[in-house]
Amino acid sequence: MNRVEVNAEEVPLPRWSGASIRFARRVLETLDRDDWELSVLYCGDRFIRDLNARYRDLDEATDILSFPQGDYCPQDYCPQEDCGPHRKRFFAGDIVISLDTLTKNAAYFGITVDEELRRLLVHGILHLTGMDHASNEESEPMLQLQEKILEKLGEERIIP
Repeated sequence: MNRVEVNAEEVPLPRWSGASIRFARRVLETLDRDDWELSVLYCGDRFIRDLNARYRDLDEATDILSFPQGDYCPQDYCPQEDCGPHRKRFFAGDIVISLDTLTKNAAYFGITVDEELRRLLVHGILHLTGMDHASNEESEPMLQLQEKILEKLGEERIIP
C-alpha cells in the first residue's frame, strides 16, 4: 500500500488535502508503484521561492519542486507486517507546491485550480519516478505520459 503525507507551510492546510492524498495514490497505482511513500507540502510563494533559490539558484517563485529521495527503508525500520513479505517500503521523496503560483497559473491557462493541481501532482510524482524533461514542449515523453495519466483519471476531482 502506498502512503502519501500532506502538510502545509506558510498557508493553512487546505480542506481538500485528503482528496489530494487519494488522487496521488491513484496516480501511483496507475504507474504500478506499490509500497511507495512520499510527501506533499502545500505552501505560499515566499516559501517556495526560498527553496528554489537554495536548491536551484533561481531567486523566483515557481509552481512545483520535487525532491527525489529514492531510498528503500532499512530492514530493521520496515517490519514485514508494514511492507509485506520480501518487500521494502520505497521512500520516493517530497513534492512542494505553491498554492499562490498554482492559482495564478490556472488563471493564466484558463483552467480550473483543480485541473492545475491534478497536473502538478502527476508532474511531481513523475519526477519522483526519475523522469525529467528538457523543455515544456508537448513532445516531451514525460509530459505525454502526464497527459495520458490525467486523461485516465479525468473523472477524479480534488477540489469540488
